[in-house]
Amino acid sequence: MCLAIPALLVEKRAHDQALVELGGIRKPISIALVPEANVGDYVIVHVGHAIGLLDPEEAHKTLALFAEMQSRTAEVSDMRPSAGPPQAGSAPLGGSEHHEMGSVGV
Repeated sequence: MCLAIPALLVEKRAHDQALVELGGIRKPISIALVPEANVGDYVIVHVGHAIGLLDPEEAHKTLALFAEMQSRTAEVSDMRPSAGPPQAGSAPLGGSEHHEMGSVGV
């Protein structure tokens, strides 16, 4: 799954480069795909590239939804009981689990 996020363009630089800000974090990006973007515009950023302009009202709505999701995720994490210390137990016969070829790291 890919995710593109709205960010505020705070500085245009040479060679289709710019600086955006999101949540207090500033990141250099390419604006080659949206050269018409200006300081103060919201751009949609995907893997270091602005891929479009976004209406400020829509950007604020989206950022508010992200903040709400983050808040709810934190609430759920706070409600989960701690897993506690690991428990001792016997290892399966052979000493480890069997993995099919290519299954590790999936």
